[in-house]
Amino acid sequence: MDRIALISDVHGNLTALEAVLADIRERGITRIFNLGDYVGKGPRGQAVVDRCREVCEVNILGNWDDSLPDPERVEDREGMRWWKNELREDQWAWLRALPFCHDFLLSGRQVRLFHASSTSVHHRINFDHDEAQYRSFFENTPATGDGPVPSVVGYGDIHDAFLEEDRGRTLFNVGSVGNSLGDPTPVYVILEGVIDSAEPAPLSIQFVRVPYDAEAELAVARELGMPELDGYESEIIHGVYRTDFYNGTEFGYHR
Repeated sequence: MDRIALISDVHGNLTALEAVLADIRERGITRIFNLGDYVGKGPRGQAVVDRCREVCEVNILGNWDDSLPDPERVEDREGMRWWKNELREDQWAWLRALPFCHDFLLSGRQVRLFHASSTSVHHRINFDHDEAQYRSFFENTPATGDGPVPSVVGYGDIHDAFLEEDRGRTLFNVGSVGNSLGDPTPVYVILEGVIDSAEPAPLSIQFVRVPYDAEAELAVARELGMPELDGYESEIIHGVYRTDFYNGTEFGYHR
């Protein structure tokens, strides 16, 4: 049986990323797939991008990765400018060139991974979706291409880990490493099965939460002078989305 670690939404939180990578190493897992949103919200996007390029076999585009380097799309606020300028210019290009999705066979099931939905990294579908939204995860679109239709889909974006099965289809969200909401403990997924095999075989999906020193991460952000510190503290210490923390002040959809 092969094992693949799926991580997502690190969001510049290097402390959380290193804790998760250490857990993955201790389990003897060598294949890591990243479902996007390497940058923004946290203080060390540059280091996170470099680390993920080093250790992740697959790297997928997220909404922040597409927006942050783009002057036509990024919101004009102090935090967004700070997170963009903390990155190197070569990283801006690398982020925006990442693939939209990754398809592969696992234990006879066609698996597809992407960041937010089958249509766009900027189209969010939450865990309380309707039937039409559920079906849309398993459809081919101009963004996914015309490959084999998946029966197992994993995504990130919403920072809420869950699993749902219906009529032979499995949908799961891997949660967030660096910005988990509700429970702020980093979470990732282990897929276990026979990779690249069309023959039916056992397949499992395991969620793993890894404690880390969130106060140390917050101290780094403070030392570096990162803006929006109170919102960041609300998220990584208390698991409360910064939009709610700021009494309904909407910072855009950049979750």
